[in-house]
Amino acid sequence: MTLIVNEAEQGGWAVVRVRGELDLVTSPQVRHMVHEVVAAGRHDLVLDLSGVLFCDSSGVGVLIASRRLIRSCQGRLRLILPARGAEDGSHVNRVLAALGVRRLFDVYGDVASAAREEAEPLSA
Repeated sequence: MTLIVNEAEQGGWAVVRVRGELDLVTSPQVRHMVHEVVAAGRHDLVLDLSGVLFCDSSGVGVLIASRRLIRSCQGRLRLILPARGAEDGSHVNRVLAALGVRRLFDVYGDVASAAREEAEPLSA
């Protein structure tokens, strides 16, 4: 399966939408897009993973590296996990939880919520 990555803006946040499988072959696309966004001077980033069907350790590595990069710029990173996320244990949520890194990320239910300054993240 291919990976589709595109970038938009909402409420002053850069939004990178990712659809498909986030794995060893496709994760460099996400890394590249995040680096492009930061290089353009945009340090508040929403990674919309609601369309990600599969994520392996290399995909998790890209998420952690993105977090580190954004934090080094005093920016903010927010994730959107698949709608089934916390309720029924979507694949991405389970992988992040199993590796003990879910708590590192602010997770929101949708892009509109993530782009609001006063929005509270979902619990881990």
